[in-house]
Amino acid sequence: MNAQPITLGGEHVRLEPIGPQHAEDLFRVGTDETIWRFLARPAFASLDDTQAWIRDCIARNEREGRIQFTVVHLADERAIGCTGYHDIDRSNRSLEIGMTWYGTEYQRTAVNTECKYLLLRHAFDDLGALRICLKADHRNLRSRRAIERIGAIREGMLRNHRIARDGVNRHSVYYSIIDSEWPAVRVRLQAILTK
Repeated sequence: MNAQPITLGGEHVRLEPIGPQHAEDLFRVGTDETIWRFLARPAFASLDDTQAWIRDCIARNEREGRIQFTVVHLADERAIGCTGYHDIDRSNRSLEIGMTWYGTEYQRTAVNTECKYLLLRHAFDDLGALRICLKADHRNLRSRRAIERIGAIREGMLRNHRIARDGVNRHSVYYSIIDSEWPAVRVRLQAILTK
């Protein structure tokens, strides 16, 4: 399983490796603190802050073998958020989909469903993944519902997993999809996307 930066295209979005060219668009949609409530950093404070975050993403990609994607909304042809492959375990053919956020006007649209479909399809069909993990802060009910909606199975909770940015002991709720479940999940996501 050799995950490499790649561009993945759908009907609503295109996922492309994050780069400095995305800074202005991401700053425009990433200033709302509600997006970042359960993430490790606060909302973007300035264009310089956004550029620094992108540089950090690129450095972590190179250092840790992660792949951070920018989500480009095709109808608007602009970046509207991010998602990525993290904790890539090539020898065990598993990875995590995470660090996902979208501008508020793109939440509760086809964007997240199609992003997850593209990422899962590439990981299972092209890379031969055996397991995909997703996790969420126990307080983030919207993300947990979205993960469950796509067909992921709840595995359990890591209690006091991290100290969240707001000082709360974060419990991380873990979900997964394994290769034998992927055909049914694929059909489920395709049905949601064609509604």
